[in-house]
Amino acid sequence: MAAIFRVNMSDLSVSREETGEIYRHLGGRALTSAIVADEVPPNCHPLSAENRLVLAPGLLTGTGAPCSGRLSAGAKSPLTHTIKEANSGGMAAIHLSLCGVQAIVVTGQPAPGKLYRLIVTPKGIAIEPADDLARMGNYDTVARQYERFGNKVSCMSIGPAGEMRLSAATIAVTDIEGRPTRHCGRGGLGAVMGSKGIKVIVVDPTDGQRPRPVDGVQFKQGVERFNTALMGHPLSGEALPKFGTNALANVLNAAGGYPTRNFRQGTFEGVEPISGEHQHDVIVERGGKIAHACHRGCTIRCSRIYVDENGQYVTKGPEYETVWAHGANCGIDDLDAIARMDRIDDDLGLDTIETGATIAVAMEAGVIPFGDAEGAIRLLEEVRQGTALGRLIGSGAEVVGKAYGQVRVPVVKGQAIPAYDPRAVQGIGVTYATSTQGADHTAGYAVCQNVLGVGGTVDPLSPQSQAELSRNLQIATTAIDATGLCLFVAFAVLDDPTTMQGICEMLGGYLGREMTADEFLAFGRKTLARERAFNAAAGFTPADDRLPGFFQTEKLPPHNITFQVTDEQLDTVLADLD
Repeated sequence: MAAIFRVNMSDLSVSREETGEIYRHLGGRALTSAIVADEVPPNCHPLSAENRLVLAPGLLTGTGAPCSGRLSAGAKSPLTHTIKEANSGGMAAIHLSLCGVQAIVVTGQPAPGKLYRLIVTPKGIAIEPADDLARMGNYDTVARQYERFGNKVSCMSIGPAGEMRLSAATIAVTDIEGRPTRHCGRGGLGAVMGSKGIKVIVVDPTDGQRPRPVDGVQFKQGVERFNTALMGHPLSGEALPKFGTNALANVLNAAGGYPTRNFRQGTFEGVEPISGEHQHDVIVERGGKIAHACHRGCTIRCSRIYVDENGQYVTKGPEYETVWAHGANCGIDDLDAIARMDRIDDDLGLDTIETGATIAVAMEAGVIPFGDAEGAIRLLEEVRQGTALGRLIGSGAEVVGKAYGQVRVPVVKGQAIPAYDPRAVQGIGVTYATSTQGADHTAGYAVCQNVLGVGGTVDPLSPQSQAELSRNLQIATTAIDATGLCLFVAFAVLDDPTTMQGICEMLGGYLGREMTADEFLAFGRKTLARERAFNAAAGFTPADDRLPGFFQTEKLPPHNITFQVTDEQLDTVLADLD
């Protein structure tokens, strides 16, 4: 039976505890947020010994459910100072499940300057020194682990950004090929892992056992129904495998919601060279790979392998948000340069959204000009060197904006706004403003109804119905995050009722009882309520659920519109969740 493992880095001890009733049948975000809300003092410093780093596979992870290999990382965020969950694909979550791990809860801090490796197996968790990995990038760090432990393990690691405790630092997770290309990216949780003195966690599932459903017949029926719906949807079954997430570049540009040059325009004249269609052609011509799965059991396969002109591996994807952040947002239309930046971000352990937004704010301040790809790469190398400027860049857009006296700093609760301008996509603006975890498109992806026509249609330029839309999406998304299912299953969920039926059958079969859609959504409501209560105790109020003022005052070309959802409407979004 899966258990919770507690790792105390102050005395380098490990204990195993059976799951108590309060955490039974919780996984992913539902579990990480529950433990953080219960055990972390809301007013503690995020980099102090009092904070917890919680790593938890989703409830269905490891069972064989399609697209269920997501890992949740939770803590109080050093970027937002809110409760935080960041999740990732890759192989680590599946391997943790095979090792009987429901969650790893890391507490305390070691002596200053010490680094450690955790080794997770079905027998338990061991801690050993890893000072030899100091200031090493993620690629070299994980290569060392595979040399020692063989090619059946997976790794979760931090790069130099995490060791320096920079607030844009990520936790890298290895993919099927053993590359650190998947990241618990948002909120600086790599800095929390660095504050605990953990450089890398190696998970070896040898002799482990897959979690078994109580009712195998019901579970299998749900798997078949669910996967049929996924493969039958035009986005999860066709567009994402072929063009990847960057298929959205031309779509958002046409909608006038593609933020350009630090959110000054909604269209980018250089979109075609960095579009998903062009990216697809470049990858195919050079002998890269499309329709790539980041973990075993993923049937959507939205990832890809990007290679250079000589066919040599450069990076994964890059994904839509990464291409936008380092591309249009910085006025850069060079796909190869963006791929290089993505590789550097992954190696340093930096969130690509936060980092691209930060570089754009630096460009706004005149540190380098918009469009300067080589200058942007030099800024990333400053991070590697640990210079004063590099530490600013690695600390996020809000910090750089304050340091350089900038007004147009697109953040909410300290976290950079992603690749959809809230003036042209008003529903996603509501999600940015009201999410418990800072600006985050994945918290409630209103782009579906506002732009893609998935799950219905809501006018993207009107404030009408956007608050209700975002609320419903945030509840459903939080429930999905608890299961370990990839967010992209939501496209089919919104359009095909049999998808939700399949999810409920999988969950019901796994737990050995009937599961309704209302019970499934209750996971989301309860988790959001916990997160809201934590934030309130940390001092956050409705006044923090707002977009930066320039979105209300500066009209966005080409629609020449401002963000029009009122404060009163925003205050209704996550009210009365209990």
